[in-house]
Amino acid sequence: MAKQSWKPGNMLYPLPAVMVTCADEAGKPNILTIAWTGTVCSDPPMVSISVRKERYSYELIKKSGEFVINLTTEALARATDYCGVRSGRKEDKFKRTGLTPVLADIVKAPLIAESPVNLECRVTEIKELGSHDMFLAEVVAVHADEAYMDEHGKFDLMKANPIVYSHGTYYSLGKAIGTFGYSVKKQ
Repeated sequence: MAKQSWKPGNMLYPLPAVMVTCADEAGKPNILTIAWTGTVCSDPPMVSISVRKERYSYELIKKSGEFVINLTTEALARATDYCGVRSGRKEDKFKRTGLTPVLADIVKAPLIAESPVNLECRVTEIKELGSHDMFLAEVVAVHADEAYMDEHGKFDLMKANPIVYSHGTYYSLGKAIGTFGYSVKKQ
């Protein structure tokens, strides 16, 4: 198989497309779409988001030290895209998209009611990297929409039709092909 050699770049795709909520000192909320996010530790539960310094939300998160990661779905794809291409300096993205802010349990940034999962986060470290700074954060609360629970109380995110981002395009996820450890289970 022939392969082309390219200059170094970020080719780790697809990525989760999430909406990150934050708030200024007066409590005015904003929404920022992020694809550069991920899990970094399970105990304590920690995540990261990478944000350009010139983004409006950068200073809000830096000053408050908190944010909420809101998972996205096919139904939220348009709002997800909108919140990534418009600035909260110029408009209220909650009002413009029709999304519903909900008070969080611990942090001051709001949850997005329409999101199936919301992760309340407190920043533990800011790592300056170059085009983006990475906010490492501890997850201090998790909210899961009961609409996606089965009769045994198990959460099924796939029922929400989550989306991912790859090279400028949003995609829905496909069918399940196996569960963790299926390759070594005895048949």
